[in-house]
Amino acid sequence: MFDFLEGYDVLGAFWTTVQLALLAAVGSLVWGTLLAAMRVGPVPLMRGFGTAYVNIVRNIPLTVIILFSSLGLSQTLQINLGADDFKTINFRLAVLGLIVYTSAFVCEAIRSGINTVPVGQAEAARAIGLSFTQVLFLVVLPQAFRATVGPLTNVLIALTKNTTVAAAIGVAEAATLMREILDKEAMLLQTAAVIAFGFCCLTLPTGLVLGWVGKKVAVKR
Repeated sequence: MFDFLEGYDVLGAFWTTVQLALLAAVGSLVWGTLLAAMRVGPVPLMRGFGTAYVNIVRNIPLTVIILFSSLGLSQTLQINLGADDFKTINFRLAVLGLIVYTSAFVCEAIRSGINTVPVGQAEAARAIGLSFTQVLFLVVLPQAFRATVGPLTNVLIALTKNTTVAAAIGVAEAATLMREILDKEAMLLQTAAVIAFGFCCLTLPTGLVLGWVGKKVAVKR
């Protein structure tokens, strides 16, 4: 039934998808956490930057951000992110675009977790002489992360599916493979079934495992 897949690197395409998702997830978590810290911080300029970033970026289509990364950064500004190979450059630019976009949603998820931490704990930490940064990273964020495992799981699943947008700049991931197969084979339903099954294999275990983790680490109040 799936003989038409012979000659196509299906596993390689999905491995690229996994790499895109993992690298973008790590980058988004770091940048999103910093944005959340800015949004709840005492410095008006940083709060304004964090708010403006989130409100602007999450309302721009991901395709636009990915295309800007390729056309604007690579071709116009000649930024190659330390690579000379065209495929490597586009892969790194796709990761950058995914980080820029996804971090806005990570920020909001973490900020909602911060809001669940009782104010009294932060006040008690400040009363013993801790700075805002120490209060945030030693007291508030550890509890906020435990409260946001569920929302962050949804963001990760959405990120995994959003990697298909990288096909717009020629990154050889699952959506690019699907387009290549459809260009050569008259197998629309079979091809779509294979790609859909592959994404289910990536996202379903992620949701189940992180859902279980979220229940285990949830803060009991």
